[in-house]
Amino acid sequence: MKQNNDSPKSKFVCLLLCVFLGWLGAHRFYTGKFGTAILMIFVTAGFSYLSVFGIPIWPFIDLVFILDGSFRDKDGRPVTRWATQFFPRGHR
Repeated sequence: MKQNNDSPKSKFVCLLLCVFLGWLGAHRFYTGKFGTAILMIFVTAGFSYLSVFGIPIWPFIDLVFILDGSFRDKDGRPVTRWATQFFPRGHR
């Protein structure tokens, strides 16, 4: 039996958080990456002049990774599901 190694986190939620609150690292908090989320707040606030068309570089790179399916959660599992699985298979 093949095990699904994808993250249970939603790619759609992660994408929305990155687009609207990316400079605060909200998408990283959502996926459990608390350390880099806090670092992201300080970096994007402290180096706000490092932007492309007004978009901070780090959240923009994360946005590309999320869309590509390369963004991973704290356990290293790719965030690829567009919807969150609320109930595990076989649960009734």
